[in-house]
Amino acid sequence: MSKASPKVLSEAFSALTFKPDRTPESDDMDSAFCKLAPYRDGAVFLAHWAGRSEWEVHHSGDEMVMVIEGATEMSLLIDNEEITHTLSAGELIVVPQSVWHRFNTPTEVKLLTTTPQPTEHSIDWPL
Repeated sequence: MSKASPKVLSEAFSALTFKPDRTPESDDMDSAFCKLAPYRDGAVFLAHWAGRSEWEVHHSGDEMVMVIEGATEMSLLIDNEEITHTLSAGELIVVPQSVWHRFNTPTEVKLLTTTPQPTEHSIDWPL
């Protein structure tokens, strides 16, 4: 068993590169994300960016998304309807297993997520 150790979010975020113009087609986003720690069948991740993401889904479990700084709109496809929630610093949402979702972040956001793997992505409307 590995030893648990505290993580300092400010230090981890400072190692990321802010990506101000994310689009669903962006392929240079790796430096805007980091794996903070393994967690169950996935990991705890941090991210720092602005713009729009592609659609994504996690079939192996729920995903928890928490806004640390900034704000974002998160759209979920529920019964083939896009439902959008605005999240600000200190707020979180649990995305149910197998629900497609995406982000629209006009300014800037820093996120912490617990994300099951694997993750499936789609640039187009997935349903």
